[in-house]
Amino acid sequence: MKIYVDADASPVKDIVIEVAKQHAIEVVLVKSISHYSHDEQPIGVETIYVDTGADAADYRIMELARPNDLIITQDYGLASLGLGKGCLVLHHKGFAYTNENIDQLLQTRHLSAKARRSGQKTKGPKPFTDEDRQKFRVQLEKTIRKNKETGSSQD
Repeated sequence: MKIYVDADASPVKDIVIEVAKQHAIEVVLVKSISHYSHDEQPIGVETIYVDTGADAADYRIMELARPNDLIITQDYGLASLGLGKGCLVLHHKGFAYTNENIDQLLQTRHLSAKARRSGQKTKGPKPFTDEDRQKFRVQLEKTIRKNKETGSSQD
């Protein structure tokens, strides 16, 4: 198992790195070149930079990810692609994307985009809270443990 993070706007990169290190799991941060940093990452963490184009990080993650890898993203489209490839996918607010919830999430996104195009105002996401951070940590640990228990880890 590897963990791929759609890292441009992810508020949970540090949690992912910390938890992955405890479980000896490699982490790949995929970022737009416009977010380039000279900061060194800890051992076991790789940063891959992609072009600034729309969905460039998503395409790169899908190119690299294998079944049973874990993807961390808030992008429903990437989540859907990851599920289709047999990956585990988590949102930074602490919930798992599943084959049972992805269609509803995509439909809601579509309807909101349609409303915005017609001039309606829609609410943005709620602020990321400490409670969200803790919920994510618990879900990440649970997902990793479950993956290890089922023996589906591809180290």
